[in-house]
Amino acid sequence: MALGLLAERGPMHGHRIRREAEDKNVESWGGVSVGALYRELHHMARDGLIEEVRSEQVGGRPERTIYAVTEDGRRELEILRERAMADFQRRPDTLGVALLFGGSAPAEELPGQLWSRRQAIDNLLKSLRSKRARLIQARCLNDRALAVFRRSELFLEAELSWHDEFGPILLKDDTIPQDARTLAGKSPMESQR
Repeated sequence: MALGLLAERGPMHGHRIRREAEDKNVESWGGVSVGALYRELHHMARDGLIEEVRSEQVGGRPERTIYAVTEDGRRELEILRERAMADFQRRPDTLGVALLFGGSAPAEELPGQLWSRRQAIDNLLKSLRSKRARLIQARCLNDRALAVFRRSELFLEAELSWHDEFGPILLKDDTIPQDARTLAGKSPMESQR
């Protein structure tokens, strides 16, 4: 992410890169740890992927180091981009492992846990859609950014569909809260209304 921003937009300081990441909420959908950004910038500078071009201080703010991407950094960015574009493997399925090998937890706990998970996914999807709408209104998203937002939404919609498909199996269990039983039988689009 940092290499890409520096290559695309030119020299900038770490705080500006961090703000870009936070504005796009990249930590929640891209697996980028914003908290580790400054450490990564130092590592990339040490490895010759970026270089310090100057320091600047505006008003009473702390002095900030301005970084630029190097030719080695541009080559590394190309390698990373090619790897990312070719990567379509699913990550480890911790939910699948928990469902199949979750041990001897009481059976009545499973429906509530899955219901809570479904609600969390639904809330995240609503938040993502709201953020996308705000960014569209502010004219902050280009077509590529819109496509990335939509991809994240589709992943969350797929998870909700899985929950809704699995819901009828759980409905046989009387331990599911009534509101969960009602919502579990609806499609993701119906449950958003």
